[in-house]
Parts: sequence; C-alpha cells; structure tokens
Amino acid sequence: MNFETLLFNKEGFMFVRENKNKYKLDFSISNKGIIIENIINFNLIKLIYDLNPDVYEYVNINQQNENEAIITLLMKHFFEDLGLPQRFSYMAMKKYKEDNKIIFHSQSIRDHRPENMPNESELMNMKDLICVCNMITQHKIIFEVNVVFNENMVIPPFAEKIIGMILHKIFKRVKQFIENVRI
Repeated sequence: MNFETLLFNKEGFMFVRENKNKYKLDFSISNKGIIIENIINFNLIKLIYDLNPDVYEYVNINQQNENEAIITLLMKHFFEDLGLPQRFSYMAMKKYKEDNKIIFHSQSIRDHRPENMPNESELMNMKDLICVCNMITQHKIIFEVNVVFNENMVIPPFAEKIIGMILHKIFKRVKQFIENVRI
C-alpha cells in the first residue's frame, strides 16, 4: 500500500514519507566555482555533522578505505520531554560510482553496540539509507536520499514534521557552505 505524504517542502528541500518506515528527501547544490564531484566523499559526510553541532552530540567516522566507513552518531535528545529515547546511528557505509552518480549506501550495524553511547539511548535502526548524488553538471548535483527503517522502528507522526525541519536545517547549512566556497 503506497500512501506518499509530503512532510516538509521549503527552499528546494523536500521530505516525503513514501510508505510506513520509508522516507525520501531531495535537494540540490550548485557552485560554478568548484567541481562538485571532487568533494563528494567521506569528508562531505563529516562536514554535514561538523556544521550541525546543535543536532549531533557525538560523531565518529572511521574510514576503512576510500570507499568504506563505519559511522557512529549520537543525536541530541530532542524528544526527551516527550518520553522518547535519545537515538544513535551506527552504520556501515559504502561509496561507489555508477554512471554520473556517486552513491552512499548505509545499513545499521546491529550485532554490537558502539562504545560511548548512553545506556538508555536506542539504535535508529535503518534497513537501508541510500544517498544518490546525481551529477547534473560539473557544478550542480541533485541529492536523492532514501531511508528505510526496520519494521520495529516506530516514528510517531508528530515527530515526522519535526524531523523534516531538522533535516532542512542540516542540509540548508551544508548547501550554503558549499555554494559559498570560493577557490
């Protein structure tokens, strides 16, 4: 059953629920002063987190090689007053290139808990997180991010719009940073 719902749409950033536990976000970045493909790597992933210290409490990117990394993130405890647990992500991420696309594919690591996570925090259990970076020109890229949570991961409807606002803030900062880079 498909019941796509627009959750957030502002300034070229769109966040949609495609199905239960399946979400999609789209946005683009352009900068005529740089070849954007050259910055689509794990350093860009780190930049996303570094530009958003009000969203992430802890970030660790353990790059295994040029195309693989283990990423540990602890989100700020946004919904503590509502009795919801603090969430962390613990993911194996792979990067690969296909035609005019750079793709990051991540899945939650479930077989053990990373160090430094508070005991009461819970894994943001992702079956798949796929970020497709479509290279439109050397200077423009369109991001399509698909997130599928495991069936046991419950996101309350009231939290979806708040999550959309947080994601918009994150990617707006990254977009502004990249679009203002001058080399």
